[in-house]
Amino acid sequence: MRVLAIDTALDVCAACVMGGSDAELLASESLPMVRGHAEALLPLIERVLARVEGGFGGLDRIAVTVGPGSYTGLRVGLSAARAIGLATGQPVVGVGTLSALLAPLLADPAEGTLAAAIDARHGAIYVQALNTTSGEALAPVYLPVAEAAGHLGPSPVTLTGSGAPLLAAALAERGITVTIAGTGAPDIAAVAQLGMVADPAHALPRPLYLRGPDARPQDHARVARQ
Repeated sequence: MRVLAIDTALDVCAACVMGGSDAELLASESLPMVRGHAEALLPLIERVLARVEGGFGGLDRIAVTVGPGSYTGLRVGLSAARAIGLATGQPVVGVGTLSALLAPLLADPAEGTLAAAIDARHGAIYVQALNTTSGEALAPVYLPVAEAAGHLGPSPVTLTGSGAPLLAAALAERGITVTIAGTGAPDIAAVAQLGMVADPAHALPRPLYLRGPDARPQDHARVARQ
């Protein structure tokens, strides 16, 4: 199987092609950016596929991160993935951003709790975790940092993602040993690997929103109906 993976959920615009029985990374490119995903993504995908024999015609599947992440970034990636899937006739699968962050930790798991956290601002994070000792899991959720820390003790905790420093500080206040494995976006290769094993019937390419929008209607500004 040959998979094109796309990630625009956070502060990176990335794509790669992975294929073969050994899940070999055939081509990859990743550009750090806070804005500009819409302008950068399609040229980046074209450059990546130009380095792979068969190009778009050689793809068997498209994988794309579905969130949590920025509203605009998610829409850009999902729109591109769906368009490529429609043009090639190949299935499109969604990959959770937190799952992609956790994947490298699960490949060589440390004892205790493994957690991926994304800074959601205003003292909150998106978090997903797995305790490798007990098997207990915390599904992706939006929580205040202090509340999230309460779900992750008492064993040693390994953190990754942009919210790791915030969560590490809250855990340290509880006396919990913490290791930060990384603070960046997911490895695009991890997105491809998860996309390879995803079930297209269930891993749908739809945005994963774990909280409501920041904007709220202003009742006093509404125009009365005539």
